[in-house]
Amino acid sequence: MKKAKKVSVVFLGLGGGLLALFGMFLGGPARTVAAEETVAAAFNHRIDFEMVRSAGAVAANCIPNAHAAVRVASLGSVEAMTVDIGGLPPNREFDFFVIQNPDAPFGLAWYQGDIKTDGQGEGHQLFVGRFNIETFIVAQPPGGQLAPVVHNQPPFPDASMNPATEPIHTYHLGLWFGSPAAAQAAGCPNTVTRFNGDHRAGIQALSTRQFGKLQGPLRRLTP
Repeated sequence: MKKAKKVSVVFLGLGGGLLALFGMFLGGPARTVAAEETVAAAFNHRIDFEMVRSAGAVAANCIPNAHAAVRVASLGSVEAMTVDIGGLPPNREFDFFVIQNPDAPFGLAWYQGDIKTDGQGEGHQLFVGRFNIETFIVAQPPGGQLAPVVHNQPPFPDASMNPATEPIHTYHLGLWFGSPAAAQAAGCPNTVTRFNGDHRAGIQALSTRQFGKLQGPLRRLTP
């Protein structure tokens, strides 16, 4: 008869929300000890920081109360990032990226996922990945390797091949309005940007620009 699996759930509080870090361990003392050590490591190797209004939002004098609190906890071979956003329009979808530069031009960027606000303009999300001093994007030379074209319509159709680049670290975070219409309704410009799944996002709402271009907060975490 197979042993039942034991599920260990660790709750990390951040700002006004609680998000679950999940891990599955088979039953047995050795597994339990390993789980406890992983939890202890997460609390000993973590960083906490804020996101602030983007340069575009400040210039447009919109979303004056927008903010976010971020916690990144290292689990050894992976990190868990919890993001709490607030002061934003209610019941809207926002798009979250790890980026090279906090302000435009943003350089290389990696789409993490979406965060939806509730009726109070608050939202909470958990992302799992590599979010530390080793976070980078690389395109092994030579360039010109074929890439799938999924979105082929203007204003930002997919590239059909990649340029070459050696490793480039991406230590900043950015949050974009899910649509130009949502940005405009919040009093921001209705500029169309690339930063969502169909490449028709609104302007950047929040970023980590307060850290400076080359000192993004993910650089502070050494697992």
